Amino acid sequence: MPNPIATFDTTEGSFAAEIFMDKLPVTASNFVDLCNTGFYNGVHFHRVIDGFMLQFGCPFAKDAKSGRSGTGGPNDGSTYTVVPTGAVVTRANGGNIPDELVDKTSNEPGTLSMANTGSPNTGGSQFFVNTVHNDFLDHWRNDLSPSQHPVFGKVVSGMDVVMKIGKTKCDHNDNPVTPVMMKTITIA
Repeated sequence: MPNPIATFDTTEGSFAAEIFMDKLPVTASNFVDLCNTGFYNGVHFHRVIDGFMLQFGCPFAKDAKSGRSGTGGPNDGSTYTVVPTGAVVTRANGGNIPDELVDKTSNEPGTLSMANTGSPNTGGSQFFVNTVHNDFLDHWRNDLSPSQHPVFGKVVSGMDVVMKIGKTKCDHNDNPVTPVMMKTITIA
């Protein structure tokens, strides 16, 4: 079965990414479930750093200027099914999923990577799109950073839109001055 393709329809245009169900089924299934339930619809990019990445996925960012943006995730105790295996995973300790540090795809431009608090098993719904090669975030590179961010997808079309969002003027908190909203993410 081919990997799913996610189409991200934003207020700045659309881009599409292959989701690595074959490499990171727990992480990819979590993302696909959140997309299919509309979790991301109407959420704004809450952190954009030119020459680094675009961060997205906090439910508090439905309000583009919320001071709580970057602190939320899925409902604690909610569940999803790992597509390839049928296993059911419960999001716990704040809606978090287990770390899936099994693949060594690097945080290259256009890759989608799980955001977390820097502690183990703290990823949930937030992720970022790398706009440059951020190899210091690779989970196996403990010589550069203690953070571990597994890559679960890669942009396959619309990288110009990603880069356009990456050039958005931001305030002192890296929040876009003109909000950039995710209208929908659809999975095919």
